[in-house]
Amino acid sequence: MARRDDGTPWWTEFPEPKSTPNKVDKAEVLGLLEQDGPRNFLLVDARRTDCTGGTVSSSLNMPAHSFYPTRKTLYDLCTRAGIKRVIFYCGQSNGRGPRCAAWMQDYIDEVGGEIESQVMTGGIRGWVEVYGSRLVDGYDEKTWQDRR
Repeated sequence: MARRDDGTPWWTEFPEPKSTPNKVDKAEVLGLLEQDGPRNFLLVDARRTDCTGGTVSSSLNMPAHSFYPTRKTLYDLCTRAGIKRVIFYCGQSNGRGPRCAAWMQDYIDEVGGEIESQVMTGGIRGWVEVYGSRLVDGYDEKTWQDRR
């Protein structure tokens, strides 16, 4: 877990999230990625320096440590692009992904938006356990062998 110089967790400088975002199973995300036509969802990988081994195809990397101040910008971009769902994940979707999804949903609720913020269960590790290199941009077999 990343900590600041004074030993406190990085997220303590931001407000505690109020929301509990809905979870979306990786099988549903796979289905969304395999659909033809325009996409109305965005995948966000909330990992930082541990963003190795690849990312789920088409994911945007927005590290959790710097996400909170950019919520409004992401919301504005999603609104203009017709995005209806923002799906976050991290290594296992136990910390950073859910925290960012909650901060995003808090902002959406604050402005009365119609976008839904969600968390992909299992994170990138869960994805690779089930699907291997399927729809993983920058897949690195060695990274995943070392984590098994």
